[in-house]
Amino acid sequence: MTRRVLIVTHGGRPQAVAALAEALRELKTAGFEYTLHDDALAEEFGDHMAAKRVAEGVHNAEVVMVLGGDGTILRAAELTRGTDVPLLGVNLGHVGFLAESEREDLRAAVQRLAARDYEVEERATVDVTVHLPGTAEPVVGWALNEATVEKASRDRMLEVAIGVDGRPLLSFGCDGVVMSTATGSTAHAFSGGGPVIWPDVDAVLMVPLSAHALFARPLVIGPRSRYTVDVLPQSTVEGVLTCDGRREIRLPRGSRVVVRQGGTVRLARLSTAPFADRLVSKFNLPVSGWRDRVGSAHAEAQDVRSDPTSDSNTGSNTGPDNPAET
Repeated sequence: MTRRVLIVTHGGRPQAVAALAEALRELKTAGFEYTLHDDALAEEFGDHMAAKRVAEGVHNAEVVMVLGGDGTILRAAELTRGTDVPLLGVNLGHVGFLAESEREDLRAAVQRLAARDYEVEERATVDVTVHLPGTAEPVVGWALNEATVEKASRDRMLEVAIGVDGRPLLSFGCDGVVMSTATGSTAHAFSGGGPVIWPDVDAVLMVPLSAHALFARPLVIGPRSRYTVDVLPQSTVEGVLTCDGRREIRLPRGSRVVVRQGGTVRLARLSTAPFADRLVSKFNLPVSGWRDRVGSAHAEAQDVRSDPTSDSNTGSNTGPDNPAET
């Protein structure tokens, strides 16, 4: 039976070109057929990838291998959303939180793929519905990381009203509002001061950005609830909605954005390490406190003082017998 891999990469970067050449060589050696994605992904708001999925045979691929950073993986998710095909990310970027392998481990990743030695993890997305004033039919979209409503110009604040499950909650002026999945909690929402949410938690997070209000804190709702964000008629600026940092739509005054949990995107996992280990690794978190470090330094000093061969006990660095001191 033919095994096939679709490859998505960050074109134009020398590192990506070199990684692609190695990936093709390793996949061929492992007996895979492969197809290179032509990089014509939709950047307009919505989901317009049905024809592209068919044209590139996504449904017939065993996995979509992504060579790049988190941004490239988010692009590739446009191809696999709504299918059973998982994404396998090889990090060529900086943090690479969604990636499963680093550049130097590319050969091992292909070997694991050939041996079917990987697990598949499902990550929830959010469905986004936009009601524009004067338009009967809403516009629909989605995001794997986050949907962000922001002010369209820098000089004024965006006036919004927030609701949950059809009930008004609060209103304020702000730079924007981020609504993220658990997956996206370590991205834009994290930068805005939101909490980290473990990937297996069914939740949608909201983080206000620079809100001019006493009560404007991050909110977390469950999978059956929904947020609404209204761009108020009295807002001095219009808004813009961006999904995953790439698909956007203008929000005139009077627009309403509805965000709720949606379907899933599948990720191929080579590591079974806990999510906490991934946080420590990707963010280079200090796992020992200053007391631990002080205690360790103190113990080392005690060891040196008790060692009869150490300079501190022989006096080799002090006294008139040391030529450097005479």
